[in-house]
Amino acid sequence: MASAAVESFVSKQLDLLELERDAEVEERRSWQENISLKELQSRGVCLLKLQVSSQRTGLYGRLLVTFEPRRCASATALPSNNFTSGDIVGLYDEGGQLATGILTRIMQRSVTVAFDESHDFQLSLDRERAYRLLKLANDVTYKRLKKALITLKKYHSGPASSLIEVVFGGSSPSPASETQPPPFCNTSLDASQKEAVSFALSQKELAIIHGPPGTGKTTTVVEIILQAVRRGLKVLCCAPSNVAVDNLAERLAQCQQKVLRLGHPARLLECIQQHSLDAVLARSDSAQIVADIRKDIDQAFLKNRQTQDKREKSSFWNEIKLLRKELKEREEAAMLESLRSAAVVLATNTGASPDGPLKLLPDGHFDVVVIDECAQALEASCWIPLLKAGKCILAGDHKQLPPTIVSPKAAAAGLVLSLMERLVAEQGTSVVRTLTVQYRMHRAIMQWASEALYHGRLTAHPSVAGHLLRDLPGVAATEETGIPLLLVDTAGCGLFELEEEDDQSKGNPGEVRLVSLHVQALVEAGVRASDIAVITPYNLQVDLLRQSLAHRHPELEIKSVDGFQGREKEAVVLSFVRSNRKGEVGFLAEDRRINVAVTRARRHVAVVCDSRTVNNHAFLKTLVDHFTEHGEVRTAFEYLDDIVPENYSHESSQGHGQAGARPRGPAAAAGKPPGSWMREGVREAPAAAGLQRKTPGRKPLGPEVGSQPSLNGGGLCPDGRDRADRFGAEIAEFVASENTRLEFPASLNSHDRMWIHQIAEEHGLRHDSTGEGKKRFITVSKRAPPAPPPAAGGPTAPGPMEAEPPPGEQSGRDPPDLKALHLERLQRQKSRREPQAEQGQRASCSGPRKLPEKEKKKEARVRCELPEGGDWPQ
Repeated sequence: MASAAVESFVSKQLDLLELERDAEVEERRSWQENISLKELQSRGVCLLKLQVSSQRTGLYGRLLVTFEPRRCASATALPSNNFTSGDIVGLYDEGGQLATGILTRIMQRSVTVAFDESHDFQLSLDRERAYRLLKLANDVTYKRLKKALITLKKYHSGPASSLIEVVFGGSSPSPASETQPPPFCNTSLDASQKEAVSFALSQKELAIIHGPPGTGKTTTVVEIILQAVRRGLKVLCCAPSNVAVDNLAERLAQCQQKVLRLGHPARLLECIQQHSLDAVLARSDSAQIVADIRKDIDQAFLKNRQTQDKREKSSFWNEIKLLRKELKEREEAAMLESLRSAAVVLATNTGASPDGPLKLLPDGHFDVVVIDECAQALEASCWIPLLKAGKCILAGDHKQLPPTIVSPKAAAAGLVLSLMERLVAEQGTSVVRTLTVQYRMHRAIMQWASEALYHGRLTAHPSVAGHLLRDLPGVAATEETGIPLLLVDTAGCGLFELEEEDDQSKGNPGEVRLVSLHVQALVEAGVRASDIAVITPYNLQVDLLRQSLAHRHPELEIKSVDGFQGREKEAVVLSFVRSNRKGEVGFLAEDRRINVAVTRARRHVAVVCDSRTVNNHAFLKTLVDHFTEHGEVRTAFEYLDDIVPENYSHESSQGHGQAGARPRGPAAAAGKPPGSWMREGVREAPAAAGLQRKTPGRKPLGPEVGSQPSLNGGGLCPDGRDRADRFGAEIAEFVASENTRLEFPASLNSHDRMWIHQIAEEHGLRHDSTGEGKKRFITVSKRAPPAPPPAAGGPTAPGPMEAEPPPGEQSGRDPPDLKALHLERLQRQKSRREPQAEQGQRASCSGPRKLPEKEKKKEARVRCELPEGGDWPQ
């Protein structure tokens, strides 16, 4: 028997929920006591300067009040916020709190709140007064979770008895029923989807559908529901969020199923609004009578406000109570009829509670409960619907975002563990079927997630395996639109995260600039802003990115990782934010959060990060390594002209890298033989040389991952050091020879190319990249006059410290003049682009895009942004 396991589970869950509840209350209390209203609004939990735009009577006679920004305020739209339908909110004016209500709808320019009848006497709202809304701790959800757990503990007989025994280990799942594969409603299902559907239908108590990103989990769940309905079964379909429920409702409605959507009619798509409870009741036989009763209630309210006579007020209140009683009876009768006639009833997990419309149905009405996005739900919330049927089908991906928990203590103690993740761990593959063909991502994007989290089981469908941004209509073929993976590395560039007193969030203005430039490049190539997502794990960075991009690209979506779960875009630009000397990655250490961020993309992912910081986390390093091996890598120096290289000294005796004196430029490298930065693990030379590589459209020179000092005192890996020494020796031999040109093969990886560029720069040689994509190769040639040969022993052999030359004498190796080298580089680039521009003019009939002209504009911008001579490092 599972009774002991159930009792232990319920007891622990109640304690953890209490911790979570206390944390939420404390968080809200601290908001009100210690944080200004303006700051609360910036955090997205408060809306200020609102006025009443309308009020009416809604379902169950509740008063629905719609608020909008005051007309005298500068903004006509609501500020960015974290409000969602179902939130508990407090209504305030200058005198304090007036009432508590439930947010039913949040739009771009208005918010609607439902107040129950106990607040009617307080809500004689003035349309000219200013109000504010504050998100409160959700007592309703907490009470429903607690009630469901207590019901589970006392559950001894009923439709879910056998399911409870299986879920808590009291018995093994019953043998699957032997059924022939059904004729599928969706004939385009792949083999893994068909197997999952057949498996779910054959199981007696429990089936789990594991759907990694892009594998058509919703398509599979819809097919399962349709097959169940074909068999005459009644289905209760739930999910933890309104968005997930609406997504299923939309898909089922398209299949002409008789569905009923419970809950607040908030953010419903137009195509499924007709299936909401309000709409169904409006079409019922008693709809006109109900409408008349509501009208009588509204008129009684109006008369009550107009009169000052106490006896008349009392009479009107009595009339309102009688009318509400009649309204409730008629609405419940109409609801019961609607519930009985629906083949599929949809609600959020907590919306399926016994204190809602489902209380009207008898026990055992439903045959199957389907919970989508189960891995995002608290297990306690799942037991609200699960107690209503003897069979459940869980769908989701426990490798993506877990439930959101406020209390770290409760999360660490197990509240974050979802029902799906627990059952997969306890029961294994016997109750699980995994979808393996993904229909979203380019194979290079998919490959990292597949290997890092899904045991290499995912394959890309041929329709998406090679698709790129340049394949979209109206998108030009540029370097940005022709690559699926791009890493913009800020390591060594000094683009550190903000050090805010509030540790709750992080920001990085330098990454904001880089993201803005990349988004602009995509838009200029023809990618629609609405097809691009900018995602970051930190709310502060979301705000900074919106300030920079929202006015230029209104259709561009900029959200946190959590806000994009279940979504997809053609292109995704990720800002990882963290860049610090300690190598702290914080929030980024959550593997599932990074998985969600990367796998939102269909054709292109750009990651902006400091590889030196994020590589301190093993999982993040797999991502950086994957982008390095399979994608294109650029340094932030290629985008920004005003970066001051951040140099780090390497002190192995202390076991970690520490910030040096922050010399501006490579002066600290003076006197060192070419290539010595590789052996010592110092990033000075690469950082300085990177300053020269701000050529638009230029092939990235690769990340500095292999050459960066690690926090534990490590530098280059042995293999990387050998290659660096080999390139150094080859270039030194070329310098000493009479040859004027040296070519390196196109087979080199991005690290090798970077080393060649750096070593050539140190020798004072000219180094150019030629060709496109995998055919790109590097040519090194001598300037006139040629650089002197390196000292005996070769550029890669460690030598004794060179003595500082006397005043007035030049050392054997002066630091490069960055300004002169930069201007010289621009001149060479201009000379190379002029023939391209002439070619572009001759070929102008081939299309409206004049990319050479754009590059001229960018070159002009680069020249204009060059610092004055006094600002260049000496």
